[in-house]
This record gives sequence, C-alpha cells and structure tokens, in this order.
Amino acid sequence: MSEKCIFEATNIKKYFGVTHANENVNIRINGGHIRGLIGENGSGKSTLISIIAGIQSCDSGQMYLNGKEYKPETPLCARDNKIGTVVQELGLVDGLPVGMNLFMGKTDIFKNHGLLDTKKLFQQADELLKYWGFEDIQSRILTENLSVEEKKVVELVRALSLDPELLILDEITQALSLNYRKKLIDIIIQLKKKGKAILLVTHDIEEMVAITDGITVMRDGEIVAEIESEITTPDEIKKLMVGRALEGSYYRTDNCASYDEEVVFEGVDLTSKKFKGVNFQLHKGEILGFTGLSDSGIHELAESMFAVRSVSNGFLRLPQKNNVIIKSPQQAMSLSMGYVPKDRDKQALMVHDSILNNISLAAVEMTRKRFGFLSPKKQVEITKKAIASFSIKTNGPSQQLRGLSGGNRQKVNLSRWVIQDKEILILDCPTRGVDIGVKSYIYQTMLAAKKNGVSMVLITDELPEVIGMCDTLKIVKDGEIVKTISRGPELSEEAIIEVMV
Repeated sequence: MSEKCIFEATNIKKYFGVTHANENVNIRINGGHIRGLIGENGSGKSTLISIIAGIQSCDSGQMYLNGKEYKPETPLCARDNKIGTVVQELGLVDGLPVGMNLFMGKTDIFKNHGLLDTKKLFQQADELLKYWGFEDIQSRILTENLSVEEKKVVELVRALSLDPELLILDEITQALSLNYRKKLIDIIIQLKKKGKAILLVTHDIEEMVAITDGITVMRDGEIVAEIESEITTPDEIKKLMVGRALEGSYYRTDNCASYDEEVVFEGVDLTSKKFKGVNFQLHKGEILGFTGLSDSGIHELAESMFAVRSVSNGFLRLPQKNNVIIKSPQQAMSLSMGYVPKDRDKQALMVHDSILNNISLAAVEMTRKRFGFLSPKKQVEITKKAIASFSIKTNGPSQQLRGLSGGNRQKVNLSRWVIQDKEILILDCPTRGVDIGVKSYIYQTMLAAKKNGVSMVLITDELPEVIGMCDTLKIVKDGEIVKTISRGPELSEEAIIEVMV
C-alpha cells in the first residue's frame, strides 16, 4: 500500500447560520487506501464531500492535493484536478443522452471544425461503459429512461473517466443491487491496487468494515473517531456514530409469518416489458417482500402496483373493495393505498417546496373543507403532527425539503402516508440512503403499522432487510417469480442468492 498522501484537509469549517456543518475537520487519505466516512444523517459528511468536490466553499481551513494547496471554485475545477465524485443525489441531466452526460463539460474534445462529432462521442461512451463492465447501458438512450440504479452507474463511469487520483463515492452502494454492487467493489479494489485514493460513504456498516482500510466517524459536524477497519466491529461503529450503544431490536424478533387470512390486494398475471406472469396475494397485516438483481424488474413492478406504470396484460384488484381494478394512482390513493418510490426526489417529493406542501398535498382529503376548499389550518395541523410523530429534524412546516438530510426527507415521504391510516403501503427501497437511526425508526414504524393491520409490499435489494422484515418473500429473476419463501429457517441469504443469481 502506498504511503503517499493524495488528499489532506485541515481545520475545515463550514457554517449554515448557527449550524456548524463542519467544525475543525481533519482528514487524510493516502494512495492505495480505501477510507470509509460514516455518520448519521446530518453529521456533516455530505457537506465535507461537497467542499472537496468544489460544489461549495469552506469558511476556513485548507485542503491539499498531492502536497499542493487545493482550492476548487467549481466542480469542473475538482474534475480538472482528477477528483471524481458520485454524490448522493442524482447529478445527471435527464433530457440528454447517456453519452452526453458521460462527457459533460468535456464535449469540446469531440469537436471538428466547430461541429460536435456525436458519432465519435457515442462510440467512445460505449467503449467506456464496456471497459468498466456496464455494456448493458447504451450511450444513445435518453438518461430519463434509466432506472435510479443505472443513473448511478453512469455517474460512476463519468467519475472513473477522469482516471481519478481521488474517487469519492457518496451513498452509491445502496442504490445498487447485488450484481452491480459486486462490480463496484471489484472496481474499488482495482483502483486501490493502482495506488488511487478512495473515500467511501455508505450506511451499510457491515459492508464498510469489510471493504475499507480505515474508517472516519463523524458526529454533529466533527470527526469523533478514526479507526482501522480490521480491528473494529459494526457494533462499535454504530456506538461511535450515535454516541451511545443502540438498544432494542433492529429487525423483527419473531421467526414465523403472522397475518390474517383476508386478502386485501392481489396481482393477477401481471405482464409488461420488464416482468411477465406475476401473481401475488397480499393479506391483511402482511409484509410481502420482492427482491432480485438489477434487471429483475422488481422496481418496475412496484410502479405498476400503484398504477404509475401500465401493464400490457393482467390486473390489480382489491378483493375487499368489491374486487375493484386499480387503474390510476389517484384511484389507488382514494382506495386507501400509499406508495413510497425508490427515487424519492424525482418521483415522490417536491424538493424545492415546503414540508407542509409535501405532506398536506398527499393527504389532501384530510385537509378538505366543505365545497372542496382546502383548510390552511388543517394543513398546518397534519404537518406538525407528522413532524412530531416521525421526529423530523426541521425548523418548521415552512422549511423547504432541499434543506433536510436524506433521512429526514425519507421521514417526510413515509409520514405523509402513515398519518392518513392507509390500509396498503407499497414501499420501494424505503431505507435507501438513510442512516442506522432512521432505518431503525422506519422498521419500527412498519412493525407498528403491521400490528394495526396495515398491509405492506416491500421491494428492496437489501437481503438483510427482506429477511429481517418480511412474512413472505418472492424472489424475482428475469421478470418472473422463481421462488416464494415464508418467514422461518429457510429464509436466509444463502437460499435467496442460490435462486436469484
């Protein structure tokens, strides 16, 4: 392992009003070293990364790259200095093809007599995707047609195209399914062997301990510990993150399925471009899980369950509501269904709007007065109730969502359905990009809802999550259900992987 220092930051400070986002942060990353950076949502990780990546400037402190002072004024400056970054929120232009996004800011190299040689651009983009093992993503398709996972891969390849001295990965692993995640780990190890420096941010603590050489722990804007990965444990990291030992159970403690016989929601012979012949029944008080690899179709299936995506064959119905067929999201909402999509910022939330509007507009029936008018008083009441019930860290109902951490955004996303006492919830990767504290809170909220008879469909790439939470699990491969496992001894990672891969 190289002992050459690639990147160093000393005494970094960043304030947002009275909030100390970063307070005297010092971090050093050598070549050939994978450094983990972890902390609860709001601990200051993303602020530090944005400073390194030139997205925003620090108030004081210094940074050095290969021993020379480094003061990036823009993300392009960081890229010119061979710092590749994949940020937590998506950073692509949906209206452009994949190839254009890959070479964003560098298209001049493809100009011939002032004209852009798109054929050459797309050819090199395809070669780049193929080189890193992602040839299944085509450079000419519009980025908006990609899944969240595929968009993350494009951002990764764009960062890798710099031949980066420092590669920063902020919460990329939780956006990837098992097969893509394995490819990413292989790439990280490959870069390490080449003497590159890697800064990895992930809320998957077990994964971080396994991959990294050392871990830096942040809490309340400060670095509270630096520890070698080989001599620590996930439990120790959790304690350092929150400043105390976590008590209580993380997942369910029971080992068998428990739900009523009553079927409340079912899919019959559902077929689309991404899946075929899917049949399922969801019972009252059941957590029904779906898992699979990146191309399995589980996320498209989640969209279809809420009628966001149409199916070419089959139907969804509610047996206890006169067998009504679900044909639109508006109809689903009116029939006591709620949906938490995987891409919360693009498909669910209005990030540039207030918490109040995000919650009250989803719960519009709770705020409606006579003659159809909305009650501002009721809007404030239910928003305050959601904030209090879900412990959302905010300045108040009028705060814009973009000012919240990922974990608190997800609390807003989930709370607006739970406060309405919905009978059926479709949850697509509900804990993506949130820390252990928020994860635990979401799991406990799910279990409380289950106890009250709420039925849930849980779609997730996280095997510990489906094992820890589901009554029944359906494993999907190439768009088809290949196995169903009930909660019990047979529900294990080995059994799932055996048929999923």
